[in-house]
Amino acid sequence: MAEKTETATPTAPTGPQRGGPGGRGQGAPGQRGQGRPGGRGRFPRRQTESEMLGLTEVVVSINRVSKTVKGGKRFSFGVLVVVGDKKGSVGCGLGKSKDIQFAIQKAASRARKSMVKFELINDTIPHEVVGHHGAGKVWMKPASPGTGVIAGGGVRNVLEAAGIKNILTKSLGSNNHFSMVYGCIDGLKQLKSKDQIMKLRGRV
Repeated sequence: MAEKTETATPTAPTGPQRGGPGGRGQGAPGQRGQGRPGGRGRFPRRQTESEMLGLTEVVVSINRVSKTVKGGKRFSFGVLVVVGDKKGSVGCGLGKSKDIQFAIQKAASRARKSMVKFELINDTIPHEVVGHHGAGKVWMKPASPGTGVIAGGGVRNVLEAAGIKNILTKSLGSNNHFSMVYGCIDGLKQLKSKDQIMKLRGRV
């Protein structure tokens, strides 16, 4: 009597295996989405107009405003932007729009048009000064090398964009972002070097 031999027939997998072809674990560690076609990739960030001109652009504050109309609420944005070249020139601007990106572009454009220039001495300001804007007062004093930027909020953004590395500051009035930034810009406008003061006094 002949013996019967049984052969095992391979069964198809019911779904993709983890780590195998087509599975979630395909690809080397740290390369998420690269193991399968159509995986997500990040596009390089587009340069702003300020960066193309070699300037530093910082968004200080974003204020969302809502207006109630018959059909509901309409939202718009007010953005405060600081632009500087880190070589003694800095400016700030306010932009408003329903689109936040367009508001940032408008604010940066106004900041570039309103830049003020002052002289840096050993990475600090020439003399002590107090800037005013509305109810805000910003006191600024020169500091020795290694002190750093002792400031907070929007004042720090303005000073770093201007290229100041050592300075002492204090807010003496309103802590509103707009008052502090515009007050700091007003103080920087008042700065004069020794040569400029001597020229004004007619001693040159």
